[in-house]
Amino acid sequence: MTVHPSLQTYADAWTHSIESIAELVKPLAEGEWNRRTPCPAWSVRDIVSHIIGMESEQLGDPRPIHTLPRDLYHVQNDFARYMEMQVDVRRHHTAPEMTSELEYTIIRRARQLRNESRAPETMVRAPLGAEQTLELALRMRAFDVWVHEQDLRATLGRPGNLDSPGATIVRDTLLEALPKVVAKDAGAPANSAIVLDVHGPLEFLRTVRVDAEGRGSVDGSPSLGPLVTLAMDWETYFLLACGRVRAGAVAERIKVEGDEELATAILQNFAVTP
Repeated sequence: MTVHPSLQTYADAWTHSIESIAELVKPLAEGEWNRRTPCPAWSVRDIVSHIIGMESEQLGDPRPIHTLPRDLYHVQNDFARYMEMQVDVRRHHTAPEMTSELEYTIIRRARQLRNESRAPETMVRAPLGAEQTLELALRMRAFDVWVHEQDLRATLGRPGNLDSPGATIVRDTLLEALPKVVAKDAGAPANSAIVLDVHGPLEFLRTVRVDAEGRGSVDGSPSLGPLVTLAMDWETYFLLACGRVRAGAVAERIKVEGDEELATAILQNFAVTP
């Protein structure tokens, strides 16, 4: 094993989630590939196409030469157009074509990860012609495949892996975005604290503190006098943070204590994924 120790966690989580996806979609009948998922505007086929495309780019494969249709209403910016290219080019692929390409891509990527000897700070390809560190690239691939695994599980009625290695990476990544949600987007006042109490397969309590300059930070110690306390289960948390549901649709699963107006503003700005 040549992969850097700090990358192994991400490689293991990626492997667990992407192999789960392959197992979920392998037995699907042709029509099931067209089922809508919680991922806005994408079907089962679209999600698998996206995963194949993103992993292919990490392998260094050239992007497809393809013109997007003009009537894709959900494609509103350059990032969405970039992501949609790998999806739309596969929209007419059959079930056997999809599963075989997915399996072949997993084999190639797994081999690449086994032989990975680059340092975590090595710059690698990122969307829109940008670059990112190898560590961030692997972290985001682990994040992406776990979230899409949950999209597929919800669609296919196959719940599971809510506490898998990928879930922990998703939790930590989403929590990093929470100070901006609370302090900047929701406008929490200076010198205030907001507590997030999450239960279920992943249990955690975090406090977002807004300092005198209005900057937010997050830690694991409780607050004695929080302005707002939000309590919810882990599934509700990641569905909100990943933009899969709106707070109003899951209001019965969220317990709010404290400043109702601020709580509403936080929940309205909870989605942090593009």
